Amino acid sequence: MKKMIVTMAAAAAMFAGTAQAAPASAMMCAGCHGAEGIATNPTYPNLAGQHAVYLETALKAYRSGERMDPVMSNFAKNLTDEQIAELAEYYESLY
Repeated sequence: MKKMIVTMAAAAAMFAGTAQAAPASAMMCAGCHGAEGIATNPTYPNLAGQHAVYLETALKAYRSGERMDPVMSNFAKNLTDEQIAELAEYYESLY
């Protein structure tokens, strides 16, 4: 067990600092999904480490009204395709 912990710590250190800088649009996400994509409230999903394709698809669906949520639909309606792609890549990079 001790060896496994050391190995996991080494792997974590290897990936530390590989995440991209947060895009400005991530500030509105942080209130519910946490500053680093880990929600402090279990009601909200963690975004850190989610696949970019999934996040892009979900945000575009909220923006178009195909997927409905009073909060998410309101936030997503003003996002451009570029902002959605930046957010998706950013949150995917956070594991």
